[in-house]
Amino acid sequence: MNEALHHIRKKYIDLITGNIDINGTNVPIYNVVPIGENTPFIRIYSYIQEEIDYNNTNFNTECVTRIEPITSFISDSGGEYHLNLIIDGILSLIRTQTNIDLTAEGFNVYTTTIDKIRYFEDYKNDETYYRAIIEVSNKVEKI
Repeated sequence: MNEALHHIRKKYIDLITGNIDINGTNVPIYNVVPIGENTPFIRIYSYIQEEIDYNNTNFNTECVTRIEPITSFISDSGGEYHLNLIIDGILSLIRTQTNIDLTAEGFNVYTTTIDKIRYFEDYKNDETYYRAIIEVSNKVEKI
């Protein structure tokens, strides 16, 4: 198999699940968010996989996974603080895992970087949504 992105997404879901909480309550992790799900939650999804090395001996790709925490508050009852706490927890987990082990799946992840974090503030009815998109890049070699 030559598609590593779904393996990486699963590793991030497994790594983060049960390890992020707000006020003692675990923040749920989803790839597909159930309809009507209450915030906060974290969505993890595949974004881009592209070849970065074209040669006869190696198959190297860059795989970008997005991790999107979302919080919300009614009117002006809250702010970005909970979002910042969730992001801090995610970054602590990702940065302590220097490489994701995909050897059993036939891949070697040799570089992991956080490309960027984008912050958003959205309004719907009387609710304010705070969210961020963390783009995590993994450089992967087929073994």
